[in-house]
Amino acid sequence: MRLPPAVVPLRHGTFRSLWIASVITALGTWLQNTGAGWLMTTLSPDALTVSLVQAATILPMFLLALPAGALADIIDRRLYLIGTQVWTMLAAASLAALTIAGETGVWGLLALTFAIGIGSAMTSPAWGAIVNEVVPREDLVQAIALNGIGFNIARAIGPALAGFLVVVAGTGYAFALYALSICAVITALVMWRRSRERSAYPREHLLSAMRAGTRFVRNTPAMQSAMIRIFAYSLPAAAPWALLPLVVREQLGLGAGMYGLILGVMGAGGVISGLGLPAMRKHADRSAIVMIASIFSFAGVAVLAASRHWLPAGIGMVLFGIGWVSAFATTQAAAQLAAPPWVRARALAIYQLSYNGALVLGSFGWGWIGTRIGLADTLLAAALLGLLLAFVVRRHSLDAAPSSVASKTAASALASEAPAAEIAPLLQLARGRVFETVQYRVAPADREAFLEAMAEVRRVRGRAGALFWQLYEDVAHADTWLEVWGMENWADHLREAGRMSEEDHTALVRAASFQLGGQRPALSRYLAVTPHEHRRLVRNIP
Repeated sequence: MRLPPAVVPLRHGTFRSLWIASVITALGTWLQNTGAGWLMTTLSPDALTVSLVQAATILPMFLLALPAGALADIIDRRLYLIGTQVWTMLAAASLAALTIAGETGVWGLLALTFAIGIGSAMTSPAWGAIVNEVVPREDLVQAIALNGIGFNIARAIGPALAGFLVVVAGTGYAFALYALSICAVITALVMWRRSRERSAYPREHLLSAMRAGTRFVRNTPAMQSAMIRIFAYSLPAAAPWALLPLVVREQLGLGAGMYGLILGVMGAGGVISGLGLPAMRKHADRSAIVMIASIFSFAGVAVLAASRHWLPAGIGMVLFGIGWVSAFATTQAAAQLAAPPWVRARALAIYQLSYNGALVLGSFGWGWIGTRIGLADTLLAAALLGLLLAFVVRRHSLDAAPSSVASKTAASALASEAPAAEIAPLLQLARGRVFETVQYRVAPADREAFLEAMAEVRRVRGRAGALFWQLYEDVAHADTWLEVWGMENWADHLREAGRMSEEDHTALVRAASFQLGGQRPALSRYLAVTPHEHRRLVRNIP
């Protein structure tokens, strides 16, 4: 039987089991989020204080995204994810126990919500990166959308269930069910038999891995475009997340049950959006989809701002949910397609840093504004800002060609000499930086075209981990140029070629094609070694 396009990724067994587990845990997450937001309106019904719950959830993602991504790239992701889930389960269980005992205050709620946020922050980059491991490339975009569908199925059910539990048993039991739901993901991860390629190079260290990830993103325009687009969407989109509990309580005059129901209809909008994404992709590119999603979302926020009854408020949240899932699934797919496997978790972490930073900033900002101009005016201002930003950033395209991994037989654009026999034994122990140079001889008539090619080479070196890069022109010989860049150490230099995509190798070949005489320019490499370090290395040679 042929599966509908929206659920095609579920044909892959590992993805299917992880997806089902993630839906169960997402259901628990919404129990926790809804219960925490509503509990805070009871403990301190102030717009700024209530918005701090959202900020405490997201702030760890802003603070820990890059180290979390680096760890997910340099250690086994399966074991790493099991560890982060155990941490989250313990934090959730502590919050449940304290709340059931009646011992949770404002700061206790914020502290344990922050601890749960730490677990989510450490999980998120690795969870995003494993999608590429369990589905083929052609199913990636819809697999990401399907994760959004699952989360929104949970969103449609979880808040209403949380509202019921709050009324019948209290928020502590909602927190307890969240802790229990995490067992589903831990079980699925334990059952996953992940194959892992063994690298011939030493494992990267945390700080150097973080720096390499940052350099990759800084030199990848496609990643930067995805970050700009999601930041511009998330900053105003933080307003309904931060203020909805108070909107329901004060503006609509309703209780916990209706708060859960309104969040639920937003989840229904997200499910509709995810199911419709395959059809949308046939008629619009990624950039256009995000633009349309922004219009839906902020039209929904404007409707919510004007609502004094649950029905229009629900319609507004349906519109917001439709836009939310489409915008996030589409921009994250663009980010994942731009990142090769060696840096994917780090790149996604930095991408997530952009939108989580926007959500944290928005949660504080809209909460502060809400205490001064009122809830309705604050939501209307957020809607107008969201539409304005959507138009301002639309020139940042999300439709660049995806990065492709270089084949193992790809020809190098440069010829380098093997290390000298006297130095080769030192290289595996050396800690100094590697200084690399390439000398080009280019006809003066090709100067402008050569400089254009070298502008892309600069980004190639940066993506591969170069600490710095510079191009020098010989002032005495108009046809001579020297390209200079540095790598952090010899191991990073060895990783350099493997980090390049086929498009990167093509850029190097294009630059080398300007060499006079039709020969390939030669690469020279220099290792930084102090006299003291040289003596240490010599003593360690067998």
